[in-house]
Amino acid sequence: MYNQLKIFNQQNIFLLLLVLMVVLGKIIPYQESYQKVFDLNAFINWGIAGIFLLYGLKLNIKEVKKDITNWRLHLLVQAATFILFPLLVFLFYGISKDTTYYSLWLSIYFLASLPSTVSSSVVMVSIAKGNVTSAIFNASVSGLIGIAMTPLLMGLFLNANGAAEGQLGEIFYQLLLKVLLPIILGLLLNPLLKHFVEKYRNAIAQFDKLIILLIVYESFSEAFLERVFSSVATEVFLILIISVLVLFFVIFNILDFITSKLNFSREDKITAQFCGSKKSLVHGSLFVMILGIPEEQKVFFLLPVMIYHSFQLFYVSWLANRLAKTA
Repeated sequence: MYNQLKIFNQQNIFLLLLVLMVVLGKIIPYQESYQKVFDLNAFINWGIAGIFLLYGLKLNIKEVKKDITNWRLHLLVQAATFILFPLLVFLFYGISKDTTYYSLWLSIYFLASLPSTVSSSVVMVSIAKGNVTSAIFNASVSGLIGIAMTPLLMGLFLNANGAAEGQLGEIFYQLLLKVLLPIILGLLLNPLLKHFVEKYRNAIAQFDKLIILLIVYESFSEAFLERVFSSVATEVFLILIISVLVLFFVIFNILDFITSKLNFSREDKITAQFCGSKKSLVHGSLFVMILGIPEEQKVFFLLPVMIYHSFQLFYVSWLANRLAKTA
């Protein structure tokens, strides 16, 4: 219980640091002239590859094999993450297409296309006394599926949003270079470096967070320098916040309904709802740098993910502690 509370407190600190990066992007934005001293973009690119290399090194293959028999739960979580989420947002495509709200819709669709988060899913399921092994399995598998599904789902609309055909080839090249190859290398080195990764797990987690914070800082720096926010109406932000919160509760309640109809155990029901309703800030921050999203729009693709991540963390942690008392 102490370790769970410790991780939760670290996540709260991380949320505050995210806000700090936004503020720094406004007060001291990163400019091109700074590259002579420190090339932030190159550091982030190498950092992205490093994160996925470490992801391959950290993946516990034995745990994945052990829990694969619980197929109903796994199928529901992955279907919610990569089918139900995008489908619900796609319902509003016709309304937003060819309007000033299309970029806003696309940013929320980007959120819906992301895989589930790893650490907070497992921690919250553990606190609520759910099926932790299945949470680990689904969080890990979701990240792997997301490598293919997120670009596939986004590619349908990024190209329609004005991306050139040749740019799609560059997107997949970046995915290969920064995502797939590092993960494959990590999996190959997994037997050799597994104990090293376990020993320095905390330091590795801090590296992940550092890269995310730098991505947020760079994106918001660009947005403030280009005066992106000055052209956005207050109603757009309100629509964004409301849409994100509604999306969360709709998914959460649909999962509650389905797990009740399928007579899931208490533990599996918690895991399905907690893992199936989560979205990963880590993958959102990385994919916004890889998918060829225009510089002036990157901040709008990050905003829904940051809002959703913050809300899911606070709400689900409250709910997890409440459920723990009824175990």
